[in-house]
Amino acid sequence: MAYGKTIELFLADGTNNGVVTAELSNWSGKAIKIPRIEIKQSTRDDITEPGVYFLLCEEADGTTSAYIGEAENVKERLTIHINDYNAGKEKYYWATSIIFVGRDLNKTLIRYLENRLVETALLSGKYKVLTKSTYKKTIIKESQKANMEEFIDNIKILLKTLGYDFLEAPEKPESTDTMLYCKGNGASATGFVSTNGFTVLSGSTVSNHTVNSFATNVVSWYKLRIKLEEDGTIVNGVLTKDYEFSSPSAASAIMLGRPSNGNTDWKDTSGTSLKDLIQ
Repeated sequence: MAYGKTIELFLADGTNNGVVTAELSNWSGKAIKIPRIEIKQSTRDDITEPGVYFLLCEEADGTTSAYIGEAENVKERLTIHINDYNAGKEKYYWATSIIFVGRDLNKTLIRYLENRLVETALLSGKYKVLTKSTYKKTIIKESQKANMEEFIDNIKILLKTLGYDFLEAPEKPESTDTMLYCKGNGASATGFVSTNGFTVLSGSTVSNHTVNSFATNVVSWYKLRIKLEEDGTIVNGVLTKDYEFSSPSAASAIMLGRPSNGNTDWKDTSGTSLKDLIQ
């Protein structure tokens, strides 16, 4: 049974664009969202503690990538990232960092957290993960593992509160009765309405071509289709994993390779459209 939680958000500079902290009641951990431009001059003690961090990179195609790391002094490590970029040693540019620190974290525990967070982000598939390697065989006690898994659950909660859900795995349908289908142009897809949009299931077949108006009229969805093909989410015209789209129309458009109204193109087994089902 899930219980209610109290989350305290604090706008340290009085604005969403500055430093924002997030804390859960009865938890020793803490999230600090801090812009790149404020890191070097920051005098905050909490960002000098051991912890894990996310660097969020906005790509030219409108998608977001994330670098996930760990450090015994997070501020020092982020400063190295900035200096390496300025020196041409690091290729990706990030504007926002989100740091998680907590009482009693040490080098061993943050290595465990980093590896598990990278695994979780890759499984979710929502962001491209820029981290190349982690310590995969970190040995910790059973009690420590339980505490760190709870720490990760709380990271997910606070990330989502701050507007990021890239650690959330696509949800599963409650039953087959909720399944909807989209067919045409060589596509045959199965999906369901999910919390953050519309999830299409692994194994769905994608149209093997796109119409010209898809690239010109719905540019963002066309670019997403290309990205999914490039990152292995779509291979040989088949969706390789469950994927949550922002809306039913985004899902059907990418499956069909053309502009689409998901409210009419997704239907149940009897042929009733999503639009009529939700009335």
